[in-house]
Amino acid sequence: MVTTTYQVQGMTCGHCVNSVSAEVGALPGVDDVQVDLAAGQVTVTSVQPLDANAVRAAVDEAGYELVGA
Repeated sequence: MVTTTYQVQGMTCGHCVNSVSAEVGALPGVDDVQVDLAAGQVTVTSVQPLDANAVRAAVDEAGYELVGA
């Protein structure tokens, strides 16, 4: 298992958390997604390292911006 933390900009509420969790959680190989709303961080546990572009696309689809990855 690999755990990676991403910084996500624009999340402000529980709906944001649910949207990001659903989109990132749908990526192949993702086992768990934890969102820290206050810190703007998304921690993803996956069976292997995820492609940063795939994570960025999932966060974009949810309506937010991946920062620095």
